[in-house]
Amino acid sequence: MRENQEKSLNKSLSSSQMQWIALGGTIGVGLFMGSASTIKWTGPSVMLAYAFAGFVLYLVMRALGEMLYVQPITGSFADFATEYVHPLAGYLTAWSNVFQFLLVGISEVIAIGSYLQFWWPHFPTWIAGIIVVITLCLANLASVKAYGSLETWFSLIKVLTIIFMIIIGLLVIIFGFGNHGHPVGISNLWKNGGFFTGGFTGFMFALSIVVGSYQGVEIVGITAGEAANPQESIVKSIKSIVLRILIFYIGAIFVIVSIYPWNKLGSIGSPFVQTFAKVGITFAAEIINFVVLTAALSGCNSGIFSASRMLFTLGQHGNLPPAFTKISKHKVPYWPVLVMGIGILLGVLLNDILPLFIHSASSAFVVVYGASVLPGMIPWFVILLSHLSFRKRNAGKLENHPFKMPGSPVSDYFAFISLLVILLFMFVNPDTRVSIIIGVVFEVFMSMVYYWQQHHKRVAMS
Repeated sequence: MRENQEKSLNKSLSSSQMQWIALGGTIGVGLFMGSASTIKWTGPSVMLAYAFAGFVLYLVMRALGEMLYVQPITGSFADFATEYVHPLAGYLTAWSNVFQFLLVGISEVIAIGSYLQFWWPHFPTWIAGIIVVITLCLANLASVKAYGSLETWFSLIKVLTIIFMIIIGLLVIIFGFGNHGHPVGISNLWKNGGFFTGGFTGFMFALSIVVGSYQGVEIVGITAGEAANPQESIVKSIKSIVLRILIFYIGAIFVIVSIYPWNKLGSIGSPFVQTFAKVGITFAAEIINFVVLTAALSGCNSGIFSASRMLFTLGQHGNLPPAFTKISKHKVPYWPVLVMGIGILLGVLLNDILPLFIHSASSAFVVVYGASVLPGMIPWFVILLSHLSFRKRNAGKLENHPFKMPGSPVSDYFAFISLLVILLFMFVNPDTRVSIIIGVVFEVFMSMVYYWQQHHKRVAMS
């Protein structure tokens, strides 16, 4: 039954589009505007935090890739959780993904309104929100190919900006461009308190924040059911995606912490703007504002796509009304797309309305946004657990498998324990503790809803 339903979706995403989608889902506003906040915990060693988190995510993606090569389906990791772990695991994975991208989508659209005010100071953020949500919903409703094309352009803008910034930074470091011909060098990596300025605890606190910046990379698994040539596309996408992300993240951070003393980054604004300005690009602020605008659009676009496919999956499993499984003539699950768009729009409007009545509403929203971090990590845990069971049940299919998870099952356990330790430090860190608690409350609440639904189904059948 599931395979027949899969055939109703349009399989038109190319390998290239899948790679850009994954890049777009991962490289976001956090790198351009928020990189200084991760550096404050541990100084230049934040590069190692990005490298370690990237390695753990590489293992997660390889585990996902091995399963997808055998079973390329939409909503992949939620279905794998249901089949190989427990139906509750699949249910929580799908709802965690929806919850995560709903909050991310709301925050990105709110951010878009503020970025537009850079050029038009009095432009109402709620009008910008309506225009953005309608535009992105129309793109997602048109076809999966239209979504893929839009996301490719958004991602291309971000990637080209990062590459340009890295090249400029290396010119400043090696040849002294913008520094009167005096090479800056890399001494800032160990000056001003050393490489590990915050010790082990500071490094782990930074790592817990860095991991959040990788959330969204697993979206390549959700696109698998709509890929033109899923096996080939999955292998190409996962082989290249993590390496590219590591180069972009670590390359950009290396340039930033080499050029600027890490303890002064908090006072210079966006390091990207300052790096461009250093070599005489006086309109750097305009460039970066445009780039973060596209980054926010990309984040919201990916969120609508990812969460809508999870709502579609929930509908197929009977956890949502049958309307959520209906496919348009463009072979798109239109009700899930519309529901996500309405949800994001309501969040944007509440952001404008609530502060009129509740003065602390804006700060509360920041905490709730942080609560998406734990639900965002649920798919990673589930992928690793599913993979262990998948290997036992599909031993015969792995003999000639061209894309096996390296070092399994040891690598699965290593990645799983690493993610658990990172979660522990997020709870220890007072800046992220409340967000983790809210995330736990959400998971417990959804577990109760699941068992309540199952009880009513059993009663109805009897």
